[in-house]
Amino acid sequence: MTVTIFLNGNKITEDVSPDETLLSFVRSHGCKSVKCGCETTNCGLCTVFLEDTPVLSCALLAVRADQKKVTTLEGLPKEAEEFGSFLADQGAEQCGFCNPGLIMNAIALFRENPHPSDEEIKRYLAGNLCRCSGYEGQMRAIKEFVRWRDSNEQRQ
Repeated sequence: MTVTIFLNGNKITEDVSPDETLLSFVRSHGCKSVKCGCETTNCGLCTVFLEDTPVLSCALLAVRADQKKVTTLEGLPKEAEEFGSFLADQGAEQCGFCNPGLIMNAIALFRENPHPSDEEIKRYLAGNLCRCSGYEGQMRAIKEFVRWRDSNEQRQ
């Protein structure tokens, strides 16, 4: 089957097998931030934006993304770097394996709700498996990022 996918702003048209996942497709095009950590849609490591909505790319066939915009962490360098530095500052990076999926979901959270409550943050973190931490560092990073962003907006 031939698909056309707009991956991080680049139009890609190619033949894919009917059972190829979007995860496999984006990785084959150099998007190594997208990972498979569980093969059961439970870890969040494969999160990408499909038409600006976070989805698990391991559970989506590439043909379902035909004629759609797909964004990975590689397509969001400024946002990823800004928030990623807060993860590091809060000691939430430890091994770093889960960070790309977590950052993608945090960016989605910030876009949908610029001032999330603790409960809303926990809902976004729930789909992101981290085997190194108790999620306290991630929670602190999100809260600190929101405070930093708000203080920068007030100065402008």
